This record gives sequence, structure tokens and C-alpha cells, in this order.
Amino acid sequence: MSAPLRTRPTARRRPAPGAPTRVATPAVLTVGVIGAGRVGAALGAALAAAGHRVIAATGDSGASRARLALLLPTVSRRPAASVARAATDLLLIAVPDDALAGVVSGLAADGALRPGQVVAHTSGAHGLAVLAPAAAVGARPLALHPAMTFAGTPDDLDRLPGISYGVTAPAELRPLAARLVADLGGVPEWISEDDRALYHAALAHGANHLVTLVNEAADRLRDAGVGQPEKVLAPLLHAALENALRLGDDALTGPVSRGDAGTVQRHLSRLAVAAPESVAPYLALARRTADRAVAAGRLRPVDAQPLFGVLGRDQTEVAA
Repeated sequence: MSAPLRTRPTARRRPAPGAPTRVATPAVLTVGVIGAGRVGAALGAALAAAGHRVIAATGDSGASRARLALLLPTVSRRPAASVARAATDLLLIAVPDDALAGVVSGLAADGALRPGQVVAHTSGAHGLAVLAPAAAVGARPLALHPAMTFAGTPDDLDRLPGISYGVTAPAELRPLAARLVADLGGVPEWISEDDRALYHAALAHGANHLVTLVNEAADRLRDAGVGQPEKVLAPLLHAALENALRLGDDALTGPVSRGDAGTVQRHLSRLAVAAPESVAPYLALARRTADRAVAAGRLRPVDAQPLFGVLGRDQTEVAA
């Protein structure tokens, strides 16, 4: 009878030189939220719904306390340093962009951060550099920005599935970042440190300025005697947005894309009387629309010359 075969122990593979080291994290994270604003409260509630243990949050204002009661009713409200110490796995910092650096440096100086703890912020404009004080004490930095607008109500949670997150992370933290985004029901968009400001400018230009533009249009319709401008604008703007996302510059319509200089001149003349504050933004957007229409071949340069004259553009710029 032959001797039984012995199983040879499996050799552990050593990471290749220079390869990022993956750090194990628990399946259920203990999470703290600094800043129970619209974003922080919504993401905290989403992480709790995904099975993570959201243990503490800050919230001093009446609005923040109301959001915590509504979205995170079982979470204790504590000072920032106490929240940071309680968040053994993930500290989510959701404060205004200009306040972020001060919050991070203050927590590091207070000794509230610890090695191995993931410190993530939700700012679109900042990357990892603003988290340098946290990284200096051994915490793992992560930038995690949801590309969505928030109202601070439970409806925010219904909007999260399928949205994109602008993520900047060290190589060794990418697997955890991808997992967090998946837990939130989202899709990661990996943004380099140098491109964070450009990424955020694009979102602000598209979303924030859209709100301003829609309200400007509504105000001018009211000036023209329309009692419910939202009823006029809703079908038009929905169609324009859907076409723009689907067709790009081929969705351009209207007097600028046709080179109707006389119509644009009448717009400007009437705006100068009824709403002079709207003349400058109208001109800026009309000029950019004309540029794009020419570049896309929607408007021939020769047909654009009278239009650019009305818009105050040097004729030589059209041919260029």
C-alpha cells in the first residue's frame, strides 16, 4: 500500500517591487460623519442602509439637527473630534469647500485621527492634497464626490442609485473606494489630483448655472406677462436637455444657430429696457453658442458675420 500523498503548503506570493499594498478593511465599517448638511446626511443614511454602522455625526444648526432626526435618527450627535475618534474605519467629512482644510488640520492637531483610518471628503473641488494633515498621521485619504444635487430630504436617497462619484484615491485605496461607491449604488469616475478643479468646474457650470439660467428665463417670461412660466418652460427645457445629452451640438436650435442677427438684436434691445441685468449673460451665452455652432458646422462663418457684429465680436474672429 502506497504512502498517502502529502499536500505541499501553498507558497505566499510576495507583491512585486513597487506594487501597492492592499489594506484589509472590515465588511461592516464603523462610520462617522462631520457635517450633517444635505450631502453628509444623505450619504450617511445611504451607508447605513447598505449595512454599515454610522455611529456619530456633527450637527449644530437647527437644519442639521432636523436632517439627522429625519435621515439618521439613531446616530448620536457629537463634537467633531469625538466623531472622528468614534469613526474607527471611515470618517466622512462633508463641509463646505473653503472650510475643509481647517477642519482636517484641526482634527489632526487634536489627535483625533489615527493610522489606518480612512478619512474621506465629499468636495468636488478638492483632491487628496487637502487631506495631507490626515495622511501625515497615518490616516488613508480619499476624495469621494457625488455628482448630484441634494435637497436634504429622504427623496435624496432615491436619486443616488446610478449616479457617478468623482473619486481620487491612492492606488492601494482604490478597491475600497470602488466598494464604497458600489455600496452607495453609484459608479466611480476616477479623477486625477490635477483635474479635480476642472471636474468640479464642469459640474458647477452645468448644474448651478443651469438653475440660474432657468430662473432668468422664468423672470423674463413674467416680465412679458406670463403668469406661470414653469408651464411654458418645462416641456421646452426637458426636450432641450434630453436632446443636448443625446446629440451634443447637433441639438442647437434658435436664432443664434440660424444666424438671425436681426432677431438677436431685437432681443438685446428689449432686454436693455426691461432687464438690463440680463444683457451681459445673454451676450456671453449667445457668443459661446455662436462659436459652438460654427465649430460644429451648424452655422457657416459667412452667415455668422452679421450675428457676430450684433454680439460685439470682431469679424476676423469668425473666420478664425
